[in-house]
Amino acid sequence: MSALPAPARIGALWQQRMQGMREYEIVRDGNAFGAGFSNSFVFSSEYEQARHYLEMLLSRYRGMTIDEQFHGKELVNGGGTCFTLESRQDLSRPVLDSDCFRTDLLCDLTLVHGIGPATRKKLNARGYHSIPDLMEHPKLRSRAHEVLACLSDGNTSAIMDMIGSRHSKSHVSVLGTAGLHEPEDYVFLDIETLGLFSRPIILFGIGVIDNGKLVVYQYLLRDIAEEQAALIATAGHLSGDRVALVTFNGKSFDLPYIVDRLAYYGLGSPAKIPHFDVLHFSRRRWKDQLPSLRLAALEREILGISRSDDVPGQMVPEFYETYLRSGNIGPLVPIVEHNRQDVVSLARLFFHLLGETYGCR
Repeated sequence: MSALPAPARIGALWQQRMQGMREYEIVRDGNAFGAGFSNSFVFSSEYEQARHYLEMLLSRYRGMTIDEQFHGKELVNGGGTCFTLESRQDLSRPVLDSDCFRTDLLCDLTLVHGIGPATRKKLNARGYHSIPDLMEHPKLRSRAHEVLACLSDGNTSAIMDMIGSRHSKSHVSVLGTAGLHEPEDYVFLDIETLGLFSRPIILFGIGVIDNGKLVVYQYLLRDIAEEQAALIATAGHLSGDRVALVTFNGKSFDLPYIVDRLAYYGLGSPAKIPHFDVLHFSRRRWKDQLPSLRLAALEREILGISRSDDVPGQMVPEFYETYLRSGNIGPLVPIVEHNRQDVVSLARLFFHLLGETYGCR
């Protein structure tokens, strides 16, 4: 057997491993029971439509190159080379009422350890209506001082942890801490992978605010061997004094997955930064109103966005494997657009929730 160049050899090995490794179930349309008890599923109509779409893509893009379709550029860093795309999107942002947020926090006596709803009522009856008022309380002043010191320090992660420990990680005040940041601090992240467990990330989507627009950077692997370069490029967006990460289910999936892949290459872990997982806030807000809390469902029901010619996220590995096997760039087209739209919808949903909670009326 002739030796393959390293990048081609790595890609060929992953093609072999991916065959027959589907990680989702095909559920009959309308089968709410099957969908509810499956961790990863695709409705049968979605599956059939996606398979037909794949065949059409292979025909339409036969003979085309990545450069001809995407007009991106090569990015070179210490990890090697990857392909990067950039796009810009208009994005409306709410004006936040920071005074309202501060008032809510300072009047929330239950942030002080040892104060629950019953104790709060008793304290209110005795004239203690804010945490600064408790500085005059003989037994609670030291605990009140700890809370005020945390708030005045301005460390968003510490404030989020404090609120979350007294309420929940999805509490509206946890979301409100996003107002401690400028819009340019937010980094919106979404990834596409070859599966659910310890497999390469094939596309990294990063959104940042620049001059009032959402700029989406996408780091695409033309071959699996380009993952390290794309990881390094993505990690560069997650560093800085004021960076705040925004994801959808990123606390359970995207961020741990990136940390795992960084460790695989011996690249270390990104520093801890404030992390706003929009899925958690969406569950709190709409769990009793909407049958599905998938990002695509929320963008349709809440933002009024309907996708066309999309690939189900669960089928991304199959589309990418077809690209690797055939060399036809057609299957990459919906993967790139799917990821870009995920980043855009993530940003819009985040600002929608922020506006509902602490937007100026």
